[in-house]
Amino acid sequence: MNATLPSETDNAAAAAAVRTAAKRNPWLSKVKKDKWLYLLLAPGLLYFLIFKYAPMWGVLIAFQNYSPFLGFAGSEWIGFEHFRNFFANPDFTRLLRNTLILAVYDLVFFFPAPIVIALLLNEIRVGIFKRFVQTMVYVPHFVSMVIVASMTYVFLTTSGGIVNEVVAAVTGGKVNFLSDPKWFRPLIILQIMWKETGWGTIIFLAALASVDVEQYEAAVVDGATRFQRLIHITLPAISSTIVILLILRLGNFLDNGFEQIFLMTNSLNRSVADVFDTYVYFVGITQGAFSYSTAIGLFKSLVGIVLIYGSNWLAKKFGQEGIL
Repeated sequence: MNATLPSETDNAAAAAAVRTAAKRNPWLSKVKKDKWLYLLLAPGLLYFLIFKYAPMWGVLIAFQNYSPFLGFAGSEWIGFEHFRNFFANPDFTRLLRNTLILAVYDLVFFFPAPIVIALLLNEIRVGIFKRFVQTMVYVPHFVSMVIVASMTYVFLTTSGGIVNEVVAAVTGGKVNFLSDPKWFRPLIILQIMWKETGWGTIIFLAALASVDVEQYEAAVVDGATRFQRLIHITLPAISSTIVILLILRLGNFLDNGFEQIFLMTNSLNRSVADVFDTYVYFVGITQGAFSYSTAIGLFKSLVGIVLIYGSNWLAKKFGQEGIL
């Protein structure tokens, strides 16, 4: 017995030392405990560090008269001059108006579309038909925006477009959908809805799958109609998901999508087609005004941050969880 006592004492001392070290550095002990999980996290973490956080140093040129030949260190610091020039530019009002109108259209017409489609799909009881419809509405997401713009041109052009041929047969005249400024915004929203509505239903269908079936059964017993079950059970069950996605969408409120706008813009509809995204391209890339275009991008980012925090605060005021 006496020979084993020192060994037991040493083990107890070692265990105490480990506990003491864990208390001093709890983060390190958690990493050692879940080292394989952190190893799986490493690729995603490196991606964000290299491609998301490291390039953020580039926003410094928004406060410089940046020259690629002089670099960050040698370029002249000019403070907020680019921001003042941008806000004083006559183009600012037009760009802000066009950007905000498209953003509001997107929020009013596109954002609710995946919710409506998900609710409709949730009511389908025939499994084969439901999976078929889901597949058909998912497919457009994988179609390139270049293809979508080309299809729009083929269908709507006045030179043999099938839609214009039908319009001409009914009314006797053709409509210049592609060049008339008043048709630009509806076309943009319709393209987005056709391409992304189905893909957006995935999150809402997943949220609907977690709704307790017993609630529906109890509502049926109480005599609730299908519409009443939708209003009082389904929508409240997914309200938190809707709020979170709305907050995230507001963070990108001023992002209208460069590729789509650029492809659909022409000399006749440019008055309503110019937005911040395309303006940054034309000024920053084609004219070489890197600092000026960076200031515009930083302005958009700051607006997005304000909208995220503001909408999150409102969500919590109305009893929702929010994201922060």
